[in-house]
Amino acid sequence: MSELLILVTAFGGITIGGACGYFIRKQLAQSRANSVEALAEKMFIEAKQKEQEVLLKAKEKAIKIIDDAKKEEHDRRSDLGQQQKRLEQRENMFDKKLMEFEDRKTNLQKKVEEIQAIKQKVDELKEHVNKRLEEVAHMDMEEAKEELFRRAERQSSEDLFGRLIKVEKINTEQYQNKAREIVVNCIQRCASNHSSETTSTSVPLPSDEMKGRIIGKDGRNIKTIEKLTGCELIIDDSPNMLLISGFSPIRRRVCQLALEKLIKDGRIQPARIEEFIDEAKRELALDIKQIGEEVLYKLGITGLDPKLVSIVGRLKYRTSYGQNIINHSTEVAQLSAMIAEEVGGIDASMAKKAGFFHDIGKAVDQETQGGHPEIGEMILKKFNMPSDIQHAARHHHDDHPDSLMTQIVQAADAISASRVGARRDTYELHVARLKELEATASDFPGIDKVYAIQAGREVRVFVKSEMVDDYAAFNLAKDIARKIENELQYPGEIKVNVIRESRVIEYAK
Repeated sequence: MSELLILVTAFGGITIGGACGYFIRKQLAQSRANSVEALAEKMFIEAKQKEQEVLLKAKEKAIKIIDDAKKEEHDRRSDLGQQQKRLEQRENMFDKKLMEFEDRKTNLQKKVEEIQAIKQKVDELKEHVNKRLEEVAHMDMEEAKEELFRRAERQSSEDLFGRLIKVEKINTEQYQNKAREIVVNCIQRCASNHSSETTSTSVPLPSDEMKGRIIGKDGRNIKTIEKLTGCELIIDDSPNMLLISGFSPIRRRVCQLALEKLIKDGRIQPARIEEFIDEAKRELALDIKQIGEEVLYKLGITGLDPKLVSIVGRLKYRTSYGQNIINHSTEVAQLSAMIAEEVGGIDASMAKKAGFFHDIGKAVDQETQGGHPEIGEMILKKFNMPSDIQHAARHHHDDHPDSLMTQIVQAADAISASRVGARRDTYELHVARLKELEATASDFPGIDKVYAIQAGREVRVFVKSEMVDDYAAFNLAKDIARKIENELQYPGEIKVNVIRESRVIEYAK
């Protein structure tokens, strides 16, 4: 019984405790909900207040912006009004000025008409006076003018003539002294060496035994060399030395290069001789171009066509009265530049070019018809050189050239040619005689090559074997000798040597 009571009491206590806990939790939850709603309401009220404040500030700012815009618009309208007033004032002023110009124009037109009328009256009066004067003097205006000139001429001719002679004498003396001073200064500033050009070139040999190898069996090697180069080989008792004789420097140079290659190679026979001579010609062509480049570089002349540079290099192997043309042209270029600097009014670099190219025609005058001035002008025109340089090349031998540039080049040319030892007339005449001898013998058909050797005492003629037979070669020698006798003047006698060779080539395939 007591245990049941305890259980009932415990169950009742538990029930009462759970009910009390429920009611307490409910009360606490209710109090928490009330506090959250109050906080939310408070925050809502504060947000509304802030929103009203922001709206008020925005309205105030908008009102201020509108007021500023209205003020700015008012100011702008005020400025536009003032500008419009100024424009109206200017338009009025321009209208007034235009009216004044129109009035002035009208007045000027009236004055012009009045002046034209006055001028017409003056012309009429002048014509009337002239007619009256012609009637009184019994001569027209032209006759009166001519008579006046004759009287003035008679009265002043002696005075004018004396004055002209005096002025001309003074000016001539001054110009001569100035020109003499310029020429002397240029000669002193440019002192060139003069190399002596000869008609022979020496070739050193490693031993005297090489002479026999060069001659070859029955002289076939030396004959081949002489035939292909047009030079004569002189092999004498001089130790370790042979001479190449010929008036053409280019032929001698080709022969020299070929001999040097043959001596170095050691295999001297006709086939190798032909091969090395062809190689020497190609090497000489490159050497000629290199010489032209070196000379132009020393003078500071650049930008030229490579073909013109090669033509310049050929001047090294050309002489005039024994004077080397490339040395002569270089000296004339330097003298022309100096004279141009002294005289003034002429570009010194242009004068240097004109002086250097004045004898460019001599590089090819032996292969081209015409004098070297005409050939030089043609070459310079082909390579688009300036007209002043072309004119100097064409007219540097004229008595009275009309260009200052040409006169400067002519003076420099005369200075270079007149130096002591620069030229030898006898050598040039000798070379000209040999060239004329070769040209005379070349006029017959069937001739391949003609060389004048032994100082012109022998003419060696190589004929084409397919065109000239043995009998024709015999007659050709007589015809050439007879033509030389009839057309040329020479001391002693000339040997005509006609050579005919047959060569047959076949290939085994």
